[in-house]
Amino acid sequence: MLLEKIETLLKEVSELKASNAEELEQLRLKYLSKKGEISLLMNDFRSVPADQKKVVGMKINELKQTATQKINDLREQFAEAEATSDNIDLTRSAYPISLGTRHPLTIVTNEIIDIFQRMGFTLTTGPEIDDDLHVFTKLNFAADHPARDMQDTFFIEQSKLNDVTKNILLRSHTSGDQSHYMEKHEAPIRIICPGRVYRNEAISARAHCFFHQVEGLYVDKNVSFTDLKQVLLTFAREMFGEDTKIRLRPSYFPFTEPSAEMDISCHICGGKGCGFCKHTGWVEILGCGMVDPNVLEACGIDSKVYTGYAFGMGVERITNLKYRVSDLRMFSENDTRFLKEFEAAN
Repeated sequence: MLLEKIETLLKEVSELKASNAEELEQLRLKYLSKKGEISLLMNDFRSVPADQKKVVGMKINELKQTATQKINDLREQFAEAEATSDNIDLTRSAYPISLGTRHPLTIVTNEIIDIFQRMGFTLTTGPEIDDDLHVFTKLNFAADHPARDMQDTFFIEQSKLNDVTKNILLRSHTSGDQSHYMEKHEAPIRIICPGRVYRNEAISARAHCFFHQVEGLYVDKNVSFTDLKQVLLTFAREMFGEDTKIRLRPSYFPFTEPSAEMDISCHICGGKGCGFCKHTGWVEILGCGMVDPNVLEACGIDSKVYTGYAFGMGVERITNLKYRVSDLRMFSENDTRFLKEFEAAN
């Protein structure tokens, strides 16, 4: 009985036909899968008398080989038909296309985001094309501040609505994302805002007309400068190593008061002094400070109840410190020789 069943299956598989790849896959599953017809024969094979096992076993192997060969032949026919069809892309390269890697700026941005998210910050983004109100006015920039000049900011157009003139521009910093967020959300707020920004600067090895920033904001009751310092120290050690030291120097920013610039101990020379840190042992990486009460009020947050801190850093700056890239233009030239150097960092 088992031999008759095998002969019947041999006849079936020798006459197999399929009109498409999906039908072929169904045939493969029917005959060659773990629960297919040929596998089920092995259950009956156990009850075959010992003197017949050799003959029956050879027949099962013949059946399996025939089915496999038939499936492979049909698969090759479909591949040949597809290759000769009109759907073939004649513009496709004859050479294999190698997989790319993440851009070094993306690698560093993701690392920065990961560090702050582990400290409880929420990721948010804002528009690259914004208005003067959110980029400057709500952030306490004076009407005659140099950043509002055409020489510094890319202004796109002026629009007028209800006798109110609105200047549309390419954002010059991601701080505008914070004003948008504070308008729409109540405190407490703990966010981090990465993004591309634009400034009207001459392109050189040390400057570009567009670059990337990551800014952070924390607004709550009883937030102090000590909280800011501890968060930045944690970030510096996570990013550059446990032995990293920081120092804060007084500075000025329109949207924070008091304000500071933060340096880290040079991780190249260990703070002893080298050409990279200009023999000072310190390298500046970001600006920070306590959010000015005027900014909180302009965004609808009661400055008598809430305080906050903010910080901002350039991604290119951090990337240079980690990988020592000497020319900023290399980040935007898409030279594959340069990008391949970061394969191990992915």
